[in-house]
Amino acid sequence: MQHQYTMHGWHLSYFSGKLRAYLRYKGLDFEDKAMTAYDLQVRGAKKTGAVVMPILQTDQDEWLQDTTNIIQTLEQRHPQNPVIPASPKQKIASQLIEAWADEWWIPVAMHYRWSYPENYELFEHDAAQALLPWAPRFVSNKLVHKIATRLRSYLPGVGVREEQLSTIEQWTEAMLDALNMHFFKHPFLLGNKPCVGDFALVGPLYGHLNRDPMPKKTLMDPRPHVQAWVDRVHGSELIYVKPEPGAYLADDEIPESLTPVFESIFKEFYPMVNAIVEKVEKHVKTHDAKAGDKLPRVLNEISFPMAGKTCQRNAMPYTLWMLQGVKDTYLSFDEKEKQTVDEWLAQYKTNQRIPSEGWDPVSLNSIDLGPKLERLALGTKLA
Repeated sequence: MQHQYTMHGWHLSYFSGKLRAYLRYKGLDFEDKAMTAYDLQVRGAKKTGAVVMPILQTDQDEWLQDTTNIIQTLEQRHPQNPVIPASPKQKIASQLIEAWADEWWIPVAMHYRWSYPENYELFEHDAAQALLPWAPRFVSNKLVHKIATRLRSYLPGVGVREEQLSTIEQWTEAMLDALNMHFFKHPFLLGNKPCVGDFALVGPLYGHLNRDPMPKKTLMDPRPHVQAWVDRVHGSELIYVKPEPGAYLADDEIPESLTPVFESIFKEFYPMVNAIVEKVEKHVKTHDAKAGDKLPRVLNEISFPMAGKTCQRNAMPYTLWMLQGVKDTYLSFDEKEKQTVDEWLAQYKTNQRIPSEGWDPVSLNSIDLGPKLERLALGTKLA
């Protein structure tokens, strides 16, 4: 039997969890297929231009890549039970959380997987079964070891460095405590149904923190309301019970219990994005880049605040593209809707006017996000 969609991904994968949860919630007809080595390195790479997962293959043999793009595409094709709120504050809030979950949480997920050897056995087992299910284990183990070595090589670039590990752990525990309090009061981020922000956040929390033995034992199990939220959003691997039809909070309300999330977005994530803007602008000027030119996937190191300390990681222009999408949504609003969003954001006013210290998020209209970018597989190009 042919399904309408085939999702090529892994349960180990950060972004596969995001897409799988979304597809299940929407009730779409899809096959959840483990990504094989051939689909990852040959078919998928040829169809999408990148060695990447997850990939969504349609029954018309379209191969869609990038979870943000995939969800936006499917929301247009399947508008029933939408996951993008219609009201302005909740729409912006959901999109901001999606960008934050997709980009800011990467060092958290990578640290808690690769800094603790007790997680390796699960990775090796799942990856070997997925990549080369027909091969003898000693053959698949060689490929898995090669992939694991490559993934570990990314750690310093995304900020997983010895001198920053205690900061990452301090931040993670505080944020999970805040989320545990929120999900004690609300079943999802914005009320009684999930938004795209829920699916983005479940990516690192399901694929990494809730499956890898060390973070599951030390981070997730002691926080039952976060654990229950993961189960609601992602669903069981064996039986998925679709949530009863619900609604977002009335009157475009943003729960006060999400204040720690938005404080992180505006006081930590925003300064990181601002630093990326500076790197992109410098690259464009230095290389006399013009519309259509591809940007490097990774630029030089940036500094940003995390848990009250200064941390470093490499700049990724893709993160900037995500925030430009949030601003585009804001600019599509009428003046009354923009004012509603501005009044909500005003509570997070930071009085930080120096670019290196971040923006004042009182209005998305005032944020300078640098040259307009377009997504290009895993990277970006100048629009």
